[in-house]
Amino acid sequence: MIEGHIYKSFDKELKELKEKLLYEGSLVERAIRDAIKALLERDSSLAEKVISDDDVVNAKEVEIDEFCLKLLALRQPAARDLRFITTAIKINYDLERIGDMAVNVCERVLELNQEPQLKPYIDLPKMAETVQLMVKESLDAFVKEDVELAWKVTRDDEIVDHLHDQIFRELLTYMMQDFKAVSRATRLLFISKYLERIADHAVNIAELVIFMVEGKIVRHLKTPEENK
Repeated sequence: MIEGHIYKSFDKELKELKEKLLYEGSLVERAIRDAIKALLERDSSLAEKVISDDDVVNAKEVEIDEFCLKLLALRQPAARDLRFITTAIKINYDLERIGDMAVNVCERVLELNQEPQLKPYIDLPKMAETVQLMVKESLDAFVKEDVELAWKVTRDDEIVDHLHDQIFRELLTYMMQDFKAVSRATRLLFISKYLERIADHAVNIAELVIFMVEGKIVRHLKTPEENK
């Protein structure tokens, strides 16, 4: 009876850990969405809110880390449960870093809003939309233990890289044509780079899901489609 109670209690704690991660994920998804909205609508107050709300994400990261360490110390998990907890620790880090990138976007937005808009934003919103989907799908893959969806996230990173290269070339042209555009173009390049880094963190999460489910480390490996 005691052993059965321990297993039930541990299962409850693992479920609680998953819920904590999903809540943190919802916070960073909202931060990305609001950061891009602040850019497109030149909304400085929204940008400032994203920056101040990052304290909640940071607090949640610390809480999850402490919860994971407690589980490792008290439950001494093995095999699949151990993979789940160690994966959760790493996902927790990636989510916190995504939150930081959203803050960085907003800091550049506040600077950009001090000057007239350089150009219509076309590729940046496309890039942001893809990045947001990657973060969402990486977390969905985690919840559903969906390896196929996790692989899709890793493939979608190519779309983000292509858009980043495109944005770089376009903004470089602006800077070459008009030195007054340099400061604004540079800040937009930073935003593009921050979005690219968010995509990289989403890929990290997806690769961690594959490890959690299959026990395989897939960093630097080709996708199943590429191996055909």
